[in-house]
Amino acid sequence: MKIFSNFESGNIRVEKAQSPEDIQLSIPADHQSEFYQWFHFRLETTAHQSHQIKLVNLAKSAYPEGWKDYDVVASYDREEWFRIPAEFDGDTLSFRVIPEYGSIYFAYFAPYSYDRHQDLLHQAQMHSACELTTLGHTLDGNDISLLTIGEPAEHKKRIWITARQHPGETMAEWFVEGLLQRLLDETDTVGKALLDQAVFYVVPNMNPDGSIRGHLRTNAVGVNLNREWQSPSVEKSPEVYYVREQMLKHGVDMFLDIHGDEAIPYNFVAGSEGIPSYDQALADKENAFKQALLTITPEFQDDIGYEKDKPGQANLTVGSNWVAEQFKCLSYTVEMPFKDHNQHPDEFYGWSPERSVAFGQDVLAAVNSVVSKL
Repeated sequence: MKIFSNFESGNIRVEKAQSPEDIQLSIPADHQSEFYQWFHFRLETTAHQSHQIKLVNLAKSAYPEGWKDYDVVASYDREEWFRIPAEFDGDTLSFRVIPEYGSIYFAYFAPYSYDRHQDLLHQAQMHSACELTTLGHTLDGNDISLLTIGEPAEHKKRIWITARQHPGETMAEWFVEGLLQRLLDETDTVGKALLDQAVFYVVPNMNPDGSIRGHLRTNAVGVNLNREWQSPSVEKSPEVYYVREQMLKHGVDMFLDIHGDEAIPYNFVAGSEGIPSYDQALADKENAFKQALLTITPEFQDDIGYEKDKPGQANLTVGSNWVAEQFKCLSYTVEMPFKDHNQHPDEFYGWSPERSVAFGQDVLAAVNSVVSKL
């Protein structure tokens, strides 16, 4: 019996593994950070034998409430990721598995590999309307990549999409994959109609260093990028610095920052009601977008989410708040669950890459419904 995490985004520590019935593991924190929640490892063992696995010391993890009602994600082929029922006692997540084959992967959510990220970028650039640009490099030397889709024109709206500021929130890049599929599909009238009216600026992975390192929430030096938007630096947060420079250069009429939430088992959005310049016009745009989503897909709901900021109390270091205040535009954080979407649960898969892809396609249709009002 062997346990591995010596691969991209791998993250686990073996505390005890003397028998298949007593495997105890813990999750290392992000580098130079106290955040820990993302795990990704491989078990090589005897097939058809029962294994009891415990993830310990979770009471001090980044979001302990995220483990309640959470089921582990697993795969034999790294293509199909299914759920294994788990129980949480406040500090330990326990689950039992009888592997069908000799090797099985486990992860907090289905990984989105750097190879797939590169495929996404380079397949997109083959569309005649799409240009791939490297804005700069991360602290580990990885590319900060931007896709510009559509021909800029004075009458066109400028729509920005970013994902994976928090690298362990892999559902965000699955979402962007779906959005790009639809936007670049020349047989899809939603994509064609949007490109007549807008230019899209898409950053599919804001945090490649954290993604490769197996971090939950931070970049290579332990910085939470979604608290850097007021004053980013090349030394600590080049990912935000370079993207922000492009926003200031081109302008923003709509911004969607794509995330995943550990604790809340629903899809929802968080708006900018707490920014100093929030007004009725912006509230109307937010409501129009939410109503469009509610009409388009049952995967979205607007009853459960974060507590709304009080007037003037928004944290302007957060991406969607900074953008809303800087550009006086519609700006949302879009959240998907690590667990399941409780309004439409799936016992075998939970919230999944496939549903994230489909949700990205649906959100694009909602963007189309409001683009003329931006």
